[in-house]
Amino acid sequence: MAGSAGVWGIEIGQSALKALHCVKKGDEIVADAFDFIEYPKILSQPDANPDEMIAEALTQLVERNDAIRDKVCISVPGQSGLAKFFKPPPVDLKKIADIVRYEAKQQIPFELSDVIWDYQMMPGAVIQEGYALESEVGLFAMKRDQAYRQMAPFQEADLQVDAIQLAPIALYNAVAYDRMHERIDTEEFDVDNPPTSTVILSIGTDSSDLIITNGFRIWQRSMPIGGNHFTRQLTKDLKLTFAKAEHLKRNAREAVDPKLVFQTMRPVFNDLVTEVQRSIGFFRSMDKKAEIVELLVTGNTVKMPGLAAYLGKNLGYEVQVLDRFSRLTGEDVLSMPTFRDNSPTFAVCYGLCLQGLDMGQVHTTLVPKEILTQRMIRAKKPWTLLGLTALMLGTSVQYALTQRSWATTHENVWKGASSAVSQMTTYSSDEKSKDATLENRLAFLNSLGEEVSGNVEERLIWLEMLKAVNMLIPREDYPEGKIPSPTEVPLEDRIDFHITQIETKKLTDLALWYTPIVDQRYKEEMRNWARTMKRTLPDEFATDTGPTGEGWIVQLSGYHFYNSTERMGLEGTNHVRKYLTTNFLEKPITLTGMDGEKLTFTPKEMGFSYPLQLDEKEATDVLIPNPDYDPASPSAMLTPPKGITGPKEIVAPNGETILYQPPTLRVRRLDFTFQFVWTPLALSERIKLKLEAEAAAEAEAAEMSGMESGDVAMN
Repeated sequence: MAGSAGVWGIEIGQSALKALHCVKKGDEIVADAFDFIEYPKILSQPDANPDEMIAEALTQLVERNDAIRDKVCISVPGQSGLAKFFKPPPVDLKKIADIVRYEAKQQIPFELSDVIWDYQMMPGAVIQEGYALESEVGLFAMKRDQAYRQMAPFQEADLQVDAIQLAPIALYNAVAYDRMHERIDTEEFDVDNPPTSTVILSIGTDSSDLIITNGFRIWQRSMPIGGNHFTRQLTKDLKLTFAKAEHLKRNAREAVDPKLVFQTMRPVFNDLVTEVQRSIGFFRSMDKKAEIVELLVTGNTVKMPGLAAYLGKNLGYEVQVLDRFSRLTGEDVLSMPTFRDNSPTFAVCYGLCLQGLDMGQVHTTLVPKEILTQRMIRAKKPWTLLGLTALMLGTSVQYALTQRSWATTHENVWKGASSAVSQMTTYSSDEKSKDATLENRLAFLNSLGEEVSGNVEERLIWLEMLKAVNMLIPREDYPEGKIPSPTEVPLEDRIDFHITQIETKKLTDLALWYTPIVDQRYKEEMRNWARTMKRTLPDEFATDTGPTGEGWIVQLSGYHFYNSTERMGLEGTNHVRKYLTTNFLEKPITLTGMDGEKLTFTPKEMGFSYPLQLDEKEATDVLIPNPDYDPASPSAMLTPPKGITGPKEIVAPNGETILYQPPTLRVRRLDFTFQFVWTPLALSERIKLKLEAEAAAEAEAAEMSGMESGDVAMN
């Protein structure tokens, strides 16, 4: 039996069960036991009983290794789970969990209650002052019922599973530790100049996993082609039984006509190369800076003659078979013929052992959380019972000693003192109660006094905000305040904005509103605004990480009619940018101070920031009542000509030219939704900040003037 400090890495494949036991001795990983149990049939064959064959293989494993009690890590096929990698925005490490949960809801196509999921930040992330920069997070998930189904054979065999990992991720752990450790341990990941990448192709029985990694980043995909496809091709074209075709595939060079065998399997060779090329091409389209230098092939299918050479010739990469592990020691295992013959298929087990020994780069697990909780409680029960026993014993001894001392005490000696203490205790409690009542009344009166005599700024701040918003909403300046009729000034010639609804929402942290989607939309909208207004955005705009802290999100819903097709580039959403967005960025706001003085503030000084037109829409035709329509007018008695959507002069039957007013007007209307961030500032705070800014500007101007005077004097 292996040492008790070791880890078993177990992979249940389609054709065999592979198990490897490793222990950590100093800085070395030592393999001291292994097992390779081939099934009588491949699990995917129609006449096979997978449950029975897996149960029998696990029974053999337990019997051969003296009832396994070490830590057990198992793998599941890549297509049984989900692995997604995403780049969060620069954010406080404490908020990574919130962002991951949001991404999990978006990326996992099931209810989160129906899946087991875990996440981890990948190596190479830059952490500065508690913020994660240029980081990547791996999100791994599997359906809950699938997880329990994978664990069922081990529970029946009385084996406790401590970790469940996707096979491609376990394979990455093995390659990262065995071949890329120096890079990961000593180099810093540079996103603009990443290290070279390696393609790892794990060819299984019915499917294959392709992983591309540079040690710091991973991309993986499962392909529906494996070793069985070669066997089925031989079965189909040469009219052989499955068993004979499998034997012929493994011993193709010893066949009567090897050339015929390889020609028969050539379509599968081509399909495999095509799938690999398609996958690599898709990866290159996403990561154009990646440079692939080699291809590692693993799985027992690589023992098929000519496969590695064919892949190298058609893919153009140096191909190596992953049948040697440079950092794994233990000659008693590595030198055994069975291990040497099947070493390409033990890479996943090796990666599982590394994770169990805390030496893997990815340490997530898909074991259901409720099972881990039950195990933790079960493990602590003996210690809890021991502690309770010690507590009961100590309490009993203390009670016995106290009872003995009390039995020897004379009651009359302490009776007077006990009575005096009781009286004083009662008196003290009464006085403390009175004192507490008086303190509460005093606190109430103080707060009431502060409310009555205190600053009224807080009461006015919402009125000031609403007045400021009203001043920033663009509208035509009509003479004498009289709004002309549509006949005098068509609606499509008016810049007026009609606001139908104002909504507000308070957030304890504005970063929860400023999600990656909002960040992308805000920066896109500001670039459109700058292009429309022919402005240049400041240099720090690209690195803006958004608002933080407590504040309000204010949303305006409304519409406008300034949508004539003759104003290409100035209508629709560009009209909102030109007037509404510009006003919320630049227009001065004049308010009346406490003493009647007129005070002018910028939108930023009022606490307004991040103006955002939420979406791009097209104006649509709508019908609105015509205010100039008179049902009693002569034109209303006429049958309206076809195609008239507005006021128009027409000829009446009596020959008179009259102005026809339709009951409704067809106009183009754009409905928009506009948001901005409001950080409330009291009037005194705004005045203070304004004075400080003016003083700083005057000091800077004086300094520049002094420097110019000094230059003149030197000249």
